[in-house]
Amino acid sequence: MSKNKREGIVYSTNPAFVYDETDHKQETLLPGKQNLRVMLDKKQRAGKKVTLVTGFIGSTDDLNDLGKILKTSCGVGGSVKDGEIIIQGDFRERILALLIQKGYKAKLSGG
Repeated sequence: MSKNKREGIVYSTNPAFVYDETDHKQETLLPGKQNLRVMLDKKQRAGKKVTLVTGFIGSTDDLNDLGKILKTSCGVGGSVKDGEIIIQGDFRERILALLIQKGYKAKLSGG
């Protein structure tokens, strides 16, 4: 078992201890309960601008689906990494309008 899957358990003095390796799927909140932040970022990206959508709470499948919808609506590339949706280019206004139209609670963040 890798260290990353142990979720903070380092050592147990109980000789009968067995780590529960069941996969705990996180429930996806309803769009109205999500608190999404849309921001522009260009740090460590060779000066290129990307639009980040953060704050999504739910399963990775639902996050990937939302990322695909945003990428196709903007007509650009992007990815989903570490719980963030990364869209190439500055599409903050378009993404914010689309998220609000779909019922998500979203707002612009950053400068």
